[in-house]
Amino acid sequence: MTVPTVRDRVVQTALLHVLEPIFDVTFSQHSYGFRHGRGCHHALERVEELLNAGCVYVVDADLKSYFDTIPKPELMARIREKVSDSRVLGLVEMFLEQGVMDGLREWTPEKGTPQGAVLSPLLANIYLNPLDHRLAAAGFAMVRYADDFVILCKTREDAEAALSLVQRWVEENELTLHPTKTKIVDARTEGFDFLGYHFQGDLRLPREKSLKKFKAAVREKTKRTNGQCMPAVCARLNSQLRGWFTYFRHSYYTVFRSLDGWIRGRLRSILRKRGGRRGRARGKDHQRWPNRFFDAQGLYSLYTAYLRFVQSSQR
Repeated sequence: MTVPTVRDRVVQTALLHVLEPIFDVTFSQHSYGFRHGRGCHHALERVEELLNAGCVYVVDADLKSYFDTIPKPELMARIREKVSDSRVLGLVEMFLEQGVMDGLREWTPEKGTPQGAVLSPLLANIYLNPLDHRLAAAGFAMVRYADDFVILCKTREDAEAALSLVQRWVEENELTLHPTKTKIVDARTEGFDFLGYHFQGDLRLPREKSLKKFKAAVREKTKRTNGQCMPAVCARLNSQLRGWFTYFRHSYYTVFRSLDGWIRGRLRSILRKRGGRRGRARGKDHQRWPNRFFDAQGLYSLYTAYLRFVQSSQR
């Protein structure tokens, strides 16, 4: 990931304010990444809508190193289709051709737009925009968030036709589909990952990688050698739990009950060690420190938050 200087960020932000209104109106209705008024949850809701409509054959596509492989001349050609101001075009070209410092060595990549740069998400959307419209014109339902996209179809034959179209377009536009990660799946049996979720049948779960990352962060905050008082440990946990729930609130309810139990188990292990007991929390520890004990310490409950979310959704 590239880290631009403050001056570069200022210039890129000014460019973004000029270019975004010009191109955003041309973007597909179902392109959700890095656009005002759109986000991950809108993309996930669209996927849910299509699955409920019977579009269960999914083209799960993966563009290999997309940001690093966008051809610069072709990208500039697409920008020139809408922009004629030579000063603006010159600044974009300067941005694309700027050198990258790698230790003491400076070099200029032949392809790509720097990840982490203010302007890169917009440029990435501009380059993939023709693919969005090509698929829509062919009658395929594509949901895209930046370079992460899925195409949902009612039959395997339609999914194969959609994948063939994507393969041709990607080759014509000098990009590469990941050979093993790009596949057609039946969402009813195999399932697929999209934007941190795993979709399979009626289940909506955090994907395995998302869950591992969450648990690693919780473990860091709940080491048995933690010297903070329990209300302070809970308060430190709560900000993470609230943020995680906000994103994964559409998961199946058992996810939250299971995680609540696992988190309380780690907190009981802290208390057990402080009481001079060895090992992890066990049966009697549930009686020493019941669930209501942690409620009194102010611990945020994922399952309680889920119940509130469901109740508010039904009003």
